[in-house]
Amino acid sequence: MSTSSVPVLAQVQGEPLSLDAALAAVRDRHAGAVVAFVGTVRDHDGGRDGVTSLTYSAHPRAAEILRAVAERTAALPGVCGVAAVHREGELAVGDLAVLCVVSARHRAEAFAGARGLIEELKAQVPIWKDQAFADGEHEWVGL
Repeated sequence: MSTSSVPVLAQVQGEPLSLDAALAAVRDRHAGAVVAFVGTVRDHDGGRDGVTSLTYSAHPRAAEILRAVAERTAALPGVCGVAAVHREGELAVGDLAVLCVVSARHRAEAFAGARGLIEELKAQVPIWKDQAFADGEHEWVGL
């Protein structure tokens, strides 16, 4: 649980992500806005087409670092709830890879919180992906 009174859901998981669960985690009677970023596996990356699948690998401390990132978002003025959930394991094109959901008293706070959350997550949380391409090649991203 969060060190503040703002609820925080932060986890790295092998199971499929649930936007409904993330929305429920940030629900708050004071929130006038909820902003969700939903990251999905796409069929291209870095100007190259043909991604067929990818495998996310997480550092053993990834969940702990993700929680710290989410806690920083929860401490922002006006934020009412934070959910940050990232998949690990093998995913197919179209699968949900990451959810960042922030509820806040007003829309500007919710948008700013969600944007900052995904940007900090991508910059700080040690999760890497091994992309498989249709031609049989693989490429690690984020190492």
